[in-house]
Amino acid sequence: MTDSASSSAHVKDKKDYRSDIDVTWCPGCGDFGVLDAVSRAFATLGLPQEKLVLVSGIGCSSRFPYFTKSYSFHTLHGRLLPSAMGIAIANPDLIVIGTGGDGDAYSIGGGHFIHACRRNPNLKYIVMDNQIYGLTKGQYSPTSDLGFVTGSTPYGSCEDPIDPISMALVFGASFVARGFSSKPKECEQLIIEAINHKGFAFLDIFSPCPTFNKVNSVKYYMQKIKPLPETHNVEDKASALTYAQDQASLFVGVFYKKERPTMQEKLADIRQKASMKPIKMEDLYSLHT
Repeated sequence: MTDSASSSAHVKDKKDYRSDIDVTWCPGCGDFGVLDAVSRAFATLGLPQEKLVLVSGIGCSSRFPYFTKSYSFHTLHGRLLPSAMGIAIANPDLIVIGTGGDGDAYSIGGGHFIHACRRNPNLKYIVMDNQIYGLTKGQYSPTSDLGFVTGSTPYGSCEDPIDPISMALVFGASFVARGFSSKPKECEQLIIEAINHKGFAFLDIFSPCPTFNKVNSVKYYMQKIKPLPETHNVEDKASALTYAQDQASLFVGVFYKKERPTMQEKLADIRQKASMKPIKMEDLYSLHT
């Protein structure tokens, strides 16, 4: 653990979920707002610290577990999700939360993201999306705009950005939401909903980088973001896709939420079937004859 675990009694103060390690993000980084929202959500839910596991990959936002009082695992670049799935499957009683950035999640970790969506493991994935590689000094990322100028693309990026919300919807995530780090109270509510959801809960949070991305700033998002209409049916995937692909506004809120059997439940069902009727090798051969 990053700090000693508390007793199983519920903790009610967000400070009780913060470690003694100094936060090393740049002044003005959007990740501060996400850290505050996560800490508030934990306190609101009164989550036992010994039940919490935070898993991260590589990047500025992947330092997140260091600043949180919980069990934590800082793994390899892009390998957050398979590690988190392994933990969640090995011990279904734990609350497993992945925290990372857009580069870690959608570039080297993109393949794992697709399969986590379709498998529906009972874990939560919070991605702090700043549309830049911040830790390695400002290269363009998978969510950077077409024509985005950085040190690695001095004449502008020639790649269209991916749409994480549409990806999550199409590949089968059972909870899909988007927030904005400068609205931590709204983010807190989204995190609470994600934690309470049974299944793979994906939350993309716009988290501006004031050091290397001067385009997608707080002011930019304030002008672009718009809450999803109250009339939006969160079980209507077609409607969610329409809002996700809207070019005029960047909608925030819960796009889609619908529970279905989790990976843990399906594996438990397989184990039960195997214990009742073990399969012999000759039976496997007969399946293909």
